[in-house]
Amino acid sequence: MNRMRLFSPAALAFTLLWTANSQCYSAETDLAAIKAEITKRHDEAVKRLQDWIGQVSIAAEDRGYPETAEYMAKLARDAGFQQATVINTDGKPGVFATLDAGAPKTVGLYFMYDVKQFDPSEWSSPPTEARIVDKPPLGKVMIGRGAVNQKGPEAAFLEALHAIRGAGKKMPVNLVLVAEGEEEIGSPHIPQLVRRPEVLAALKKCVGVFMPFAAQDLDGIVTVNLGSKGVIELELVSSGEKWGRGPAKDIHSSLKAMVDSPAWHLVKALNTLVSDDGNVIMIDNYPKPLPLSAEEKAMIEKVSKTRSEALAKKQFSVQHWINDLPWEQANERLESQPTVNIEGLVGGYTGPGGKTILPHRAVAKIDMRLAPDMKAADALAALKAHLAKRGFGDIEVNMTGGYDPTATSKDSALIQAQLATYKK
Repeated sequence: MNRMRLFSPAALAFTLLWTANSQCYSAETDLAAIKAEITKRHDEAVKRLQDWIGQVSIAAEDRGYPETAEYMAKLARDAGFQQATVINTDGKPGVFATLDAGAPKTVGLYFMYDVKQFDPSEWSSPPTEARIVDKPPLGKVMIGRGAVNQKGPEAAFLEALHAIRGAGKKMPVNLVLVAEGEEEIGSPHIPQLVRRPEVLAALKKCVGVFMPFAAQDLDGIVTVNLGSKGVIELELVSSGEKWGRGPAKDIHSSLKAMVDSPAWHLVKALNTLVSDDGNVIMIDNYPKPLPLSAEEKAMIEKVSKTRSEALAKKQFSVQHWINDLPWEQANERLESQPTVNIEGLVGGYTGPGGKTILPHRAVAKIDMRLAPDMKAADALAALKAHLAKRGFGDIEVNMTGGYDPTATSKDSALIQAQLATYKK
């Protein structure tokens, strides 16, 4: 299987056609014309994506705003959306766009136009230049921050719209696009965006919301996602000043014999959150996830038999799953279990060599993944109460973003349209 085919603009165009009309009486004819248009516009499409990757927007670094929101709005207008508006929030701006084709059905689109931070020294090619290079065994690939997550898939969707219009075909559905610029920091202000009266009214007309996504492995196998875990992103901060027992400034490490350490205080607090191996959440009164249904277990079993465990381990650079679980059970755990993960630890001196200090402050950057039936607010409240009960009430809990989990029925119209596209 050609691993690029299913996530090409042609595949996305067919998804739109199928969503609009399950009979699909003219889809084959329309798709042939659209494919021809895609071929004609190939170089233009590649250049458009390269230019977009060059427009760097990193929320955590406050880099690229608000100009990248304006750029996102322009991309939408160029693709055929009649209106695309930048909407300010208390954080980074979002974009709201609509395409009215006079169709009986309306589909929502979720885009993110921000990307993760990057260290250029870790890249084989400059991450903002989107160079096309040979990458065995894939052939020619584009390397750039956002090429996969998420500008590449989103650009493919927009190119499908360019091709449909260029082929002289009418859009079979209306579209409502909401794009945010803070997904990589936990979407702290997307509620402000989607609850704007004009945005909410448009979304209520949608049969569902689709997120273009690249989800093929090296064998070309596609996994269809039926939802997303929720997440809380936060910082735990231990400081001598707030604690009242450590130094209020960095002092010489020889004084550890008589002065408490905020860094060790944080380590001890972190140790209470999980089991000894770090794999089971031990937070008091933490919300419980829904157990997997028989149908969900059957789907996971099927996916586990279809996807290659060896390729997955190679992709993630791991040799073992948690507790040496077999492949199917590891996938069950992935789909059903909440997690507490340490993203990073910062405290004291981290440069070359040593520096004999007792740091006055230490920070743990944490993300907490939430499985279905869990609420972010409940998990956060449980964490704060747990720390206070265990004697760590002085540790600051600063939530920077987060949202609840979502789930979609496999029988929904959008999922069935997606499956029909892959099977075609």
